Amino acid sequence: MLLAIDIGNTNIVLGCFENDKIRFKARIATDKIKTSDQYGVEINTMLETFGVHKDQIDDCIISSVVPPVFNSVCTGVIKVIGKQPMVVGPGLKTGLNIHMDVPSQVGADRIVIAVAALAEHSAPLILMDMGTATTIEVVEPNNVYVGGLIFPGMRLSLDALTSHTAQLPGISLDQPKSVIGKNTVDCMRSGMMFGTAAMLDGLIDRIEEELGHSATIIATGGMAQFVLPLCKHEILLDKNLLLKGLNVLYKKNKR
Repeated sequence: MLLAIDIGNTNIVLGCFENDKIRFKARIATDKIKTSDQYGVEINTMLETFGVHKDQIDDCIISSVVPPVFNSVCTGVIKVIGKQPMVVGPGLKTGLNIHMDVPSQVGADRIVIAVAALAEHSAPLILMDMGTATTIEVVEPNNVYVGGLIFPGMRLSLDALTSHTAQLPGISLDQPKSVIGKNTVDCMRSGMMFGTAAMLDGLIDRIEEELGHSATIIATGGMAQFVLPLCKHEILLDKNLLLKGLNVLYKKNKR
Protein backbone atom coordinates (compact mmCIF):
# COMPACT_ATOMS: atom_id res chain seq x y z
CA MET A 1 0.00 0.00 0.00
CA LEU A 2 1.28 3.48 -0.90
CA LEU A 3 0.99 6.39 1.52
CA ALA A 4 0.69 9.67 -0.42
CA ILE A 5 1.09 13.00 1.37
CA ASP A 6 0.71 16.56 0.07
CA ILE A 7 1.80 19.34 2.43
CA GLY A 8 -0.16 22.51 1.71
CA ASN A 9 -0.18 25.87 3.43
CA THR A 10 -3.45 25.21 5.27
CA ASN A 11 -3.85 21.43 5.29
CA ILE A 12 -1.79 18.29 4.86
CA VAL A 13 -3.70 15.85 2.68
CA LEU A 14 -2.84 12.19 3.02
CA GLY A 15 -4.27 9.08 1.46
CA CYS A 16 -3.47 5.43 0.85
CA PHE A 17 -3.48 3.71 -2.53
CA GLU A 18 -4.15 0.02 -2.88
CA ASN A 19 -4.00 -1.32 -6.45
CA ASP A 20 -4.28 2.28 -7.74
CA LYS A 21 -7.51 2.83 -5.78
CA ILE A 22 -7.75 5.40 -2.99
CA ARG A 23 -8.33 3.45 0.23
CA PHE A 24 -8.93 6.62 2.23
CA LYS A 25 -8.29 10.35 2.21
CA ALA A 26 -7.80 12.58 5.26
CA ARG A 27 -6.62 16.05 6.24
CA ILE A 28 -4.34 17.29 9.02
CA ALA A 29 -3.94 20.98 9.83
CA THR A 30 -0.57 22.37 8.74
CA ASP A 31 1.29 23.71 11.77
CA LYS A 32 4.85 25.03 11.51
CA ILE A 33 5.58 24.48 15.20
CA LYS A 34 4.60 20.80 15.39
CA THR A 35 7.45 18.35 15.91
CA SER A 36 8.14 15.21 13.91
CA ASP A 37 6.84 13.16 16.85
CA GLN A 38 3.52 15.04 16.77
CA TYR A 39 3.12 14.60 13.03
CA GLY A 40 4.09 10.94 13.37
CA VAL A 41 1.39 10.38 15.97
CA GLU A 42 -1.24 12.17 13.85
CA ILE A 43 -0.35 10.22 10.71
CA ASN A 44 -0.42 6.92 12.60
CA THR A 45 -3.76 7.86 14.15
CA MET A 46 -5.22 8.60 10.71
CA LEU A 47 -4.03 5.26 9.40
CA GLU A 48 -5.60 3.42 12.34
CA THR A 49 -8.82 5.44 12.05
CA PHE A 50 -9.32 4.20 8.50
CA GLY A 51 -8.36 0.63 9.28
CA VAL A 52 -4.81 0.64 7.91
CA HIS A 53 -1.94 -0.73 10.01
CA LYS A 54 1.45 0.91 9.54
CA ASP A 55 2.95 -2.46 8.58
CA GLN A 56 0.67 -2.47 5.52
CA ILE A 57 2.42 0.62 4.12
CA ASP A 58 4.96 -0.48 1.51
CA ASP A 59 6.20 3.00 0.61
CA CYS A 60 5.47 6.73 0.79
CA ILE A 61 5.66 9.75 -1.52
CA ILE A 62 5.52 13.37 -0.33
CA SER A 63 5.05 16.70 -2.09
CA SER A 64 5.34 19.98 -0.22
CA VAL A 65 5.03 23.73 -0.72
CA VAL A 66 5.82 24.48 2.95
CA PRO A 67 9.58 23.98 3.52
CA PRO A 68 9.47 24.62 7.31
CA VAL A 69 6.98 21.75 7.74
CA PHE A 70 8.45 19.27 5.27
CA ASN A 71 11.29 17.98 7.46
CA SER A 72 9.00 17.40 10.44
CA VAL A 73 6.45 15.48 8.37
CA CYS A 74 9.12 13.48 6.53
CA THR A 75 10.84 12.49 9.79
CA GLY A 76 7.46 11.67 11.35
CA VAL A 77 6.66 9.35 8.44
CA ILE A 78 10.01 7.58 8.82
CA LYS A 79 9.31 7.03 12.52
CA VAL A 80 5.91 5.49 11.69
CA ILE A 81 6.62 3.28 8.67
CA GLY A 82 10.42 2.93 8.91
CA LYS A 83 10.97 3.90 5.28
CA GLN A 84 12.49 6.97 3.60
CA PRO A 85 9.74 8.67 1.55
CA MET A 86 10.12 9.53 -2.11
CA VAL A 87 10.04 13.34 -2.45
CA VAL A 88 8.59 15.31 -5.36
CA GLY A 89 11.33 17.61 -6.61
CA PRO A 90 14.23 18.00 -9.04
CA GLY A 91 15.51 14.69 -10.38
CA LEU A 92 12.14 12.95 -10.36
CA LYS A 93 10.83 11.74 -13.72
CA THR A 94 7.58 13.59 -14.49
CA GLY A 95 7.15 13.27 -18.25
CA LEU A 96 6.63 17.04 -18.45
CA ASN A 97 8.48 19.38 -20.77
CA ILE A 98 8.58 22.47 -18.55
CA HIS A 99 8.85 25.72 -20.51
CA MET A 100 9.45 28.09 -17.60
CA ASP A 101 12.25 30.61 -16.98
CA VAL A 102 13.36 28.65 -13.91
CA PRO A 103 11.81 25.15 -14.05
CA SER A 104 13.04 24.29 -10.55
CA GLN A 105 10.86 27.06 -9.10
CA VAL A 106 7.61 25.44 -10.23
CA GLY A 107 5.77 24.31 -7.08
CA ALA A 108 5.62 20.60 -6.38
CA ASP A 109 1.82 20.73 -6.16
CA ARG A 110 1.58 22.24 -9.64
CA ILE A 111 3.78 19.51 -11.09
CA VAL A 112 1.73 16.80 -9.37
CA ILE A 113 -1.57 18.19 -10.67
CA ALA A 114 -0.27 18.40 -14.23
CA VAL A 115 1.00 14.81 -14.13
CA ALA A 116 -2.33 13.59 -12.73
CA ALA A 117 -4.39 15.40 -15.35
CA LEU A 118 -2.27 14.09 -18.23
CA ALA A 119 -2.75 10.53 -16.98
CA GLU A 120 -6.50 10.81 -17.58
CA HIS A 121 -6.96 13.59 -20.16
CA SER A 122 -5.38 14.78 -23.40
CA ALA A 123 -3.75 18.20 -23.65
CA PRO A 124 -4.38 21.08 -24.10
CA LEU A 125 -5.36 21.47 -20.48
CA ILE A 126 -6.15 24.37 -18.16
CA LEU A 127 -5.77 23.22 -14.55
CA MET A 128 -6.99 25.09 -11.49
CA ASP A 129 -6.19 24.38 -7.84
CA MET A 130 -8.32 26.44 -5.46
CA GLY A 131 -6.70 26.33 -2.05
CA THR A 132 -4.93 28.91 0.13
CA ALA A 133 -3.68 30.30 -3.16
CA THR A 134 -5.50 29.73 -6.44
CA THR A 135 -3.18 28.50 -9.16
CA ILE A 136 -3.90 28.08 -12.84
CA GLU A 137 -1.55 26.23 -15.13
CA VAL A 138 -1.56 25.45 -18.83
CA VAL A 139 -0.35 22.25 -20.46
CA GLU A 140 -0.11 22.03 -24.24
CA PRO A 141 0.16 18.91 -26.45
CA ASN A 142 3.34 16.82 -26.12
CA ASN A 143 3.16 17.41 -22.34
CA VAL A 144 4.49 20.96 -22.68
CA TYR A 145 3.99 22.85 -19.40
CA VAL A 146 3.85 26.46 -20.62
CA GLY A 147 3.15 28.34 -17.37
CA GLY A 148 0.21 29.80 -15.50
CA LEU A 149 -1.05 32.21 -12.87
CA ILE A 150 -1.06 32.49 -9.07
CA PHE A 151 -3.34 34.72 -7.01
CA PRO A 152 -4.85 34.77 -3.49
CA GLY A 153 -7.40 32.08 -2.70
CA MET A 154 -10.93 32.90 -1.64
CA ARG A 155 -10.46 32.45 2.09
CA LEU A 156 -7.21 34.39 2.02
CA SER A 157 -8.97 37.25 0.20
CA LEU A 158 -11.88 37.13 2.64
CA ASP A 159 -9.54 37.17 5.64
CA ALA A 160 -7.76 40.21 4.21
CA LEU A 161 -11.08 41.95 3.62
CA THR A 162 -12.48 41.38 7.11
CA SER A 163 -9.21 42.08 8.94
CA HIS A 164 -8.66 45.41 7.18
CA THR A 165 -12.20 46.78 7.45
CA ALA A 166 -13.85 47.94 10.65
CA GLN A 167 -17.47 47.05 9.90
CA LEU A 168 -17.34 43.99 7.64
CA PRO A 169 -17.96 40.72 9.53
CA GLY A 170 -16.57 37.25 8.98
CA ILE A 171 -18.92 35.19 6.79
CA SER A 172 -19.35 31.64 5.52
CA LEU A 173 -18.78 31.09 1.82
CA ASP A 174 -22.16 29.59 0.97
CA GLN A 175 -23.71 29.89 -2.47
CA PRO A 176 -25.39 33.30 -2.83
CA LYS A 177 -29.11 33.54 -3.55
CA SER A 178 -28.58 36.31 -6.10
CA VAL A 179 -25.82 38.46 -7.56
CA ILE A 180 -27.23 41.62 -5.99
CA GLY A 181 -27.08 41.30 -2.21
CA LYS A 182 -29.69 42.90 0.05
CA ASN A 183 -27.61 43.06 3.25
CA THR A 184 -23.94 43.31 4.18
CA VAL A 185 -23.39 39.56 4.58
CA ASP A 186 -25.11 38.72 1.29
CA CYS A 187 -23.22 41.50 -0.49
CA MET A 188 -19.90 40.11 0.76
CA ARG A 189 -20.87 36.52 -0.06
CA SER A 190 -21.98 37.48 -3.57
CA GLY A 191 -18.84 39.50 -4.14
CA MET A 192 -16.57 36.64 -3.11
CA MET A 193 -18.41 33.81 -4.86
CA PHE A 194 -19.64 35.45 -8.05
CA GLY A 195 -16.54 37.62 -8.17
CA THR A 196 -14.28 34.55 -8.11
CA ALA A 197 -16.42 32.74 -10.69
CA ALA A 198 -16.37 35.76 -13.01
CA MET A 199 -12.60 36.09 -12.59
CA LEU A 200 -12.07 32.43 -13.47
CA ASP A 201 -14.33 32.71 -16.51
CA GLY A 202 -12.52 35.84 -17.64
CA LEU A 203 -9.07 34.30 -17.17
CA ILE A 204 -10.08 31.17 -19.07
CA ASP A 205 -11.25 33.35 -21.97
CA ARG A 206 -7.96 35.25 -21.98
CA ILE A 207 -5.86 32.07 -21.73
CA GLU A 208 -7.69 30.40 -24.62
CA GLU A 209 -7.42 33.60 -26.66
CA GLU A 210 -3.66 33.69 -26.03
CA LEU A 211 -3.30 30.00 -26.90
CA GLY A 212 -5.42 30.35 -30.00
CA HIS A 213 -7.59 27.34 -29.16
CA SER A 214 -9.86 25.92 -26.48
CA ALA A 215 -8.73 23.48 -23.79
CA THR A 216 -10.12 20.94 -21.35
CA ILE A 217 -10.55 22.66 -17.99
CA ILE A 218 -10.13 20.76 -14.73
CA ALA A 219 -10.37 22.09 -11.17
CA THR A 220 -9.43 20.74 -7.76
CA GLY A 221 -8.94 22.16 -4.27
CA GLY A 222 -11.18 22.78 -1.29
CA MET A 223 -13.11 25.74 -2.72
CA ALA A 224 -13.62 24.45 -6.25
CA GLN A 225 -16.86 22.57 -5.59
CA PHE A 226 -18.54 25.75 -4.32
CA VAL A 227 -17.45 28.06 -7.15
CA LEU A 228 -17.69 25.85 -10.25
CA PRO A 229 -21.52 25.83 -10.33
CA LEU A 230 -21.37 29.64 -10.68
CA CYS A 231 -18.94 29.57 -13.63
CA LYS A 232 -20.13 29.81 -17.23
CA HIS A 233 -17.43 27.53 -18.64
CA GLU A 234 -17.65 23.76 -18.48
CA ILE A 235 -15.11 22.83 -15.80
CA LEU A 236 -14.48 19.28 -14.63
CA LEU A 237 -14.11 18.78 -10.87
CA ASP A 238 -11.60 16.24 -9.55
CA LYS A 239 -11.23 16.44 -5.78
CA ASN A 240 -8.48 13.79 -5.73
CA LEU A 241 -6.23 15.22 -8.44
CA LEU A 242 -3.26 15.79 -6.11
CA LEU A 243 -3.35 12.31 -4.62
CA LYS A 244 -3.76 10.72 -8.05
CA GLY A 245 -0.74 12.66 -9.28
CA LEU A 246 1.39 11.43 -6.39
CA ASN A 247 0.43 7.85 -7.23
CA VAL A 248 1.34 8.37 -10.91
CA LEU A 249 4.68 9.97 -10.01
CA TYR A 250 5.50 7.15 -7.62
CA LYS A 251 4.91 4.55 -10.32
CA LYS A 252 7.09 6.50 -12.77
CA ASN A 253 9.96 6.57 -10.25
CA LYS A 254 9.36 3.40 -8.23
CA ARG A 255 12.51 2.23 -6.48
